[in-house]
Amino acid sequence: MSENEGDDGTTAATDDGVTARYYEAGGERVLTFERDGQRATLAQNSEGYAMLTVRRDPDGDELERYYGFDMALDHAAELLGVRPAALPVPDEASDMGM
Repeated sequence: MSENEGDDGTTAATDDGVTARYYEAGGERVLTFERDGQRATLAQNSEGYAMLTVRRDPDGDELERYYGFDMALDHAAELLGVRPAALPVPDEASDMGM
């Protein structure tokens, strides 16, 4: 997995055709995965003490909520058609979930 940080505070990681972008905006911690034009987004409040929401896009409608990061990653992987282990998670996002 390769990881880099952009000038805008976004951290990106890429592995096996899946790109992950992590950033904080609008009172949320946001982790978006992209693969072959498809997206799955996990979001949590900036304080980090809330459930994770799964969306298709950063500003999209909520599809589901999860307490655990692993369950949210499973759902994101399902949306992208990959194994959960194929999702690169930037270090800054590794503590998401309750």
